Amino acid sequence: MYAVIETGGKQHKIEKGMKLPVDLLKDEPGSKVTFDNVLLYVDGENVEIGQPYLANVKVTAEVVDIVKSEKISVLRFRRRKHSMRKIGHRARHSQVEIKDIKIESK
Repeated sequence: MYAVIETGGKQHKIEKGMKLPVDLLKDEPGSKVTFDNVLLYVDGENVEIGQPYLANVKVTAEVVDIVKSEKISVLRFRRRKHSMRKIGHRARHSQVEIKDIKIESK
């Protein structure tokens, strides 16, 4: 059983018990989160596709930790001008663990 959810403008294929980093959520570590934007739900032979979302499928998860991603280095260089500027950035993400994928009867 797996599902495809949308959060932070990105789509993630998830399964129960899976840990994944998503864009930073406002919730504190240890709190429960519900993802309502489910695009696809597959359970063996049963496949449901949302148009755009499925109304009867909910994904519950727990925020485990707040982590930082890898550092991105940006070098701005202007040739023949003796001008160079190096900057870096590390985005913060919420590490979530998928607890359950619930499908409600219609």
